[in-house]
Amino acid sequence: MRARFLAAAAMMTGPLLLCGCSGGSGGLGHESSVDAAGLVSLSPSGRTVDPSLPVLVTAARGRLTDVVVTAADGRRLAGAVTADDRGWRSSGPLSAGEQYTVRISADNGDGGRGTTVQEFATRPAPKTLTMKLTPGDKAVYGVGEPITATLSTPVHDPDARRAVERGLTVDSTPSVQGGWYWVDDSTLHFRPKSYWPAHAVVSAAFAMQGLPVGGGLYAGAPSRISFSTGDKLFALTDAGSDEMTVYRNDQVIRTLPITTGKPGFSTRSGFKVVLEQSPVVLMDSSTIGIPAGSSESYHKDVHWDTRVTWSGEYVHAAPWSVDEQGIANVSHGCTGMSTANAHWFYDTVRRGDVVQVVNSYGHRMETFSNGFGDWNLSWDDWLKGSALGRAVDTGTVSAQSAAPVGYLRPQA
Repeated sequence: MRARFLAAAAMMTGPLLLCGCSGGSGGLGHESSVDAAGLVSLSPSGRTVDPSLPVLVTAARGRLTDVVVTAADGRRLAGAVTADDRGWRSSGPLSAGEQYTVRISADNGDGGRGTTVQEFATRPAPKTLTMKLTPGDKAVYGVGEPITATLSTPVHDPDARRAVERGLTVDSTPSVQGGWYWVDDSTLHFRPKSYWPAHAVVSAAFAMQGLPVGGGLYAGAPSRISFSTGDKLFALTDAGSDEMTVYRNDQVIRTLPITTGKPGFSTRSGFKVVLEQSPVVLMDSSTIGIPAGSSESYHKDVHWDTRVTWSGEYVHAAPWSVDEQGIANVSHGCTGMSTANAHWFYDTVRRGDVVQVVNSYGHRMETFSNGFGDWNLSWDDWLKGSALGRAVDTGTVSAQSAAPVGYLRPQA
């Protein structure tokens, strides 16, 4: 009898049906068990289906009492019932290359109830989008460190950008208000409205594997990072007074005599973020367009180097200009100080700490092309770079990452 029942159910539901079972109401009046597989139909049909199509469940007679569509990892597909209780349509997207189980309960209108379970798979994605997130080494960074997301495939379409941004999540303890900014078609940055809190724990993820991005592109393997922040270290470089004031957690801890760029080589103004550090760097003027043999040329090992731009601007030891430090600007654009002070600065700051230059005749720090100039944009201008045009609360899990509820209603 059991074998004949399964065979009949398979014939009525077509190739999507892998198994069927029926359940009654346990003695509620005149209600009885029925073959639910014979009451409903499921679309799309076939064992492997197009993930761009919606899932449709239809009651040929009677009504639907419960519909749950579940992916292999337990995520439920969101959906809604029609007004007449005879249809259900998915409202969330299917993932590519995923296995789904559909549990459908129905009654026949004459007091008979039953449940059928059916399965289908979606075709693999033709094109996938993956993402590299940084910083990804779980290290301790300064409070000015942005999160960067580099896409494997450029995304220009506004709808696709919104899909990508919804698939990105950022969480931090304590929570902050922040936002994403599209630097170009392949790069996004995330920064808080103000700096990260000191001693925060931060994580970011791109986790919409298999879901559609747009234009036939689907999200590929997920990526996740985490890092933490240390004390809030901030260095204010005043090219007018030739002093650097260093703050820890908003308290002055040291004031250093310095020299910055001389006329024609003025130090960039604005906010910069420490990119990397090295105890010794060979500095060669030819790399910034000053040829060997020129009166301005140099080629020497320089100690205690803290880089703030990719083009070669550092805070470093400059023992040759100690007599001018605190008095005049004589460098080729870097911030120079005594060897002892440069060593102290090197040991005090870390990647992600913020250096601001004021009262310099140099041009404004580039926002993105020469390091992390993210903090030179106002918050309003930063939000204009978001595809969604909104801020993100890092203490709230995004709707994209939450499992959508897909049931119609609890079965009575």
